[in-house]
Amino acid sequence: MFRSTHILSGATLYERPPQTPADFQTALAALREKQAAFAALEAAERARMLATFADRLEAAAPRLAHMICEEVGRCLRECQAELAKSVELVRHCAQTAPALLAPRRVSTPAARSEIRFEPLGVVFAVMPWNYPVWQILRFAVPALALGNACAVKPAPSVPRITAALFDTIGDALPLIPAWLAHQHVEHAIAEADAFAFTGSAATGRLLAAAAAGRLKKSVLELGGSNPFIVLPDADLEQAARDACHSRFRDAGQSCNAAKRIILTDPIAEPFIRLFLAECAKLRYGDPLDPATTLAPMHRADLRQKLHTQVQNTLACGATLLCGGQIPPGPGTFYPATVLDHVPPESPAAQEELFGPAAAILRARDAEHALALANGNPYGLGASIYTADETAALRLAEKLHTGAVCINRHTSSDLRLPFGGVKHSGYGRELSEFGLYEFANIKTYRQNQI
Repeated sequence: MFRSTHILSGATLYERPPQTPADFQTALAALREKQAAFAALEAAERARMLATFADRLEAAAPRLAHMICEEVGRCLRECQAELAKSVELVRHCAQTAPALLAPRRVSTPAARSEIRFEPLGVVFAVMPWNYPVWQILRFAVPALALGNACAVKPAPSVPRITAALFDTIGDALPLIPAWLAHQHVEHAIAEADAFAFTGSAATGRLLAAAAAGRLKKSVLELGGSNPFIVLPDADLEQAARDACHSRFRDAGQSCNAAKRIILTDPIAEPFIRLFLAECAKLRYGDPLDPATTLAPMHRADLRQKLHTQVQNTLACGATLLCGGQIPPGPGTFYPATVLDHVPPESPAAQEELFGPAAAILRARDAEHALALANGNPYGLGASIYTADETAALRLAEKLHTGAVCINRHTSSDLRLPFGGVKHSGYGRELSEFGLYEFANIKTYRQNQI
């Protein structure tokens, strides 16, 4: 069952049963017909249709943000930021895709050599709950600009906002929801032409294996345990503010957040004092209340998993500096939690903490910080704070991640590729590299008759 519930009261906001495989098959057949006609349009016409959708999305943004706040639980301003970034994404893709998709001439001995970017067909996607508008559009909009069609299975806990999003999308674009039960996902992968997934590494492994077994192109955006490295010459006040914002925004439920704060010994104690002072400013409460700065977690089971990771890390020898207790009362709140002297082999250092808990690891020097940063299965993003930009770049080249930010926290940018390595997945979203992920990059060669 797909069911949205109110984050505080637990009241059911919306529910619907899964569709049958036969119903999905019927919808998929209709989508294939629509995709063929859509792909036959000029790239500029597809871009115009996306720009029209961006206007509708912008008009619906206040209502959609309120829905996300109620059923996901993030602070309202954070939900509004998700919608604003989603509108910007659609418009950016509409503006840039036609030029990026234009055929490219290449000089060869043939009379004419050309590279063209053609769609693969129907891309099936399984998307998560934490950014229910952004995640769907981040994957789908570039795929649509190329001429693909998309069918999206949403997370079971966010069907109301998903239904509202697809109502806003309308019938013009070949983009439909796939209200499938988990056990029917592999069948959908088999029936589609390509596959995209955003979610946990454990689920990603299973679905990637299903796609690989059928030779389907796939892109996986999985979890992250981003290191946040602070070197001795860093601006500690700025680093502490950024670390607090990155770790605790969106209730800490972001794959691209700072999760492991790696401090070199000379600045560890002064940084921690500044960081704890920033954490002390956070207040949890109703996410619709502008005074709330730490939202509730999405579900009780996710809170319990985080709490278990915290307790198991303490059992490994870490020190609790703040938080670490489930508060009484309604709601799935968890306080801003900071663990210090986290052992490298403990859960907080090796697993993804998907909630408001920060792990502090101590490093002797920059090389030790690098070893700690790379000594983790994930490889999505990393931050380095230092006044020596040359040293930062040398260190960045050795980090096993898909992105490195210097003197800023990790975040995605529409103009830059987004994705990871190792257990954070493969493939890229955003920028021209994301645009080409679901393309048949086809070579044309022609000789004179």
